[in-house]
Amino acid sequence: MFDALQAWLSSFLFDWLAVLITLVLQAVAVILPVLITVAWLTYAERKVIGYMQVRMGPNRVGPGGWLQPIADAIKAMTKEVVIPAQSNKYLFIIAPILALAPAIAAWAVIPFDANGVVAADINAGVLYVLAVASIGVYGIVISGWASNSKYAFLGALRASAQKISYEIAMGFALVTVLMVADTMNLTGIVEGQQGGIWNWYWIPLLPMFFVYFISGLAETNRAPFDVAEGESEIVAGFHVEYSGMAFAVFFLAEYAMMILISFMTAIMFLGGWYSPFEGVPGLESVFSWVPGFVWLFAKVAFLLFLFLWFRATFPRYRYDQIMRLGWKVLIPVTIVWVFVVGVMEYFKVSPWFN
Repeated sequence: MFDALQAWLSSFLFDWLAVLITLVLQAVAVILPVLITVAWLTYAERKVIGYMQVRMGPNRVGPGGWLQPIADAIKAMTKEVVIPAQSNKYLFIIAPILALAPAIAAWAVIPFDANGVVAADINAGVLYVLAVASIGVYGIVISGWASNSKYAFLGALRASAQKISYEIAMGFALVTVLMVADTMNLTGIVEGQQGGIWNWYWIPLLPMFFVYFISGLAETNRAPFDVAEGESEIVAGFHVEYSGMAFAVFFLAEYAMMILISFMTAIMFLGGWYSPFEGVPGLESVFSWVPGFVWLFAKVAFLLFLFLWFRATFPRYRYDQIMRLGWKVLIPVTIVWVFVVGVMEYFKVSPWFN
């Protein structure tokens, strides 16, 4: 899609200018929808948890509270950004950017439809997402250190150790997907699941599906893995000294990663944009009019609902329990399943291996 746009611009502009304009439009096409989704995901979270706790949630700003995210954004932008006197001011300001930028940059390779709706359809898409998303931990570490606060420093140590630990389990879980799909291209992985819900990779890789999603919860510091922000223990974690828009940027990064992990889960394990009724007599024709991106967004919405549901349901783990779950349960399970998938691949004992 963007290649056609660049070719059209090159017909009456300099080539370098056409490339520049195309890159800017690609960035806007990726960043703007993500930020809008993040804004209203905060509204959805407050509403969902409110109803789970038998209360209304936001219901004052706009019809049904729908304009609450705009009010929150205006409040964050108009608040003063207080920089502690003894902090490293430059790193203090850079840290939120380092946390948000990778969460946005990873979206460059996420496909939204079978018609090439993707900013960069590269062959190493999975590797790119893993590499870029892992950079976000630097923003957390730098924010805790630059704040010159013992609470922020302890929160940064907890959060960074947690993220690095669960990245290993996430990586191994994705390795099994690559072994089954035989490609690192995200579009190719989705196309390998064509043919109906029983061809999706969540069936042969069911343990990895759960491991990846649980690790995603821990990666984003979401409940019940929000020990880095344990208000009853260390005040508010690595961003305790941040205020105003700098504080809001950390929240943008967290919610952008939630959406990214939900998209990756849907693409890797749940058939991406393919209909669950594909191949089902009668139902396939009934739902054939639904565009592919609608199915993808529906799967992502369900996974995001699980993020919100878990926050309202499960109590926070202790830090030692989180580390034990990651190192002594999830990582061994993924290593064993990599071996199992390798054996299945070698002997071709499953229809998913061809």
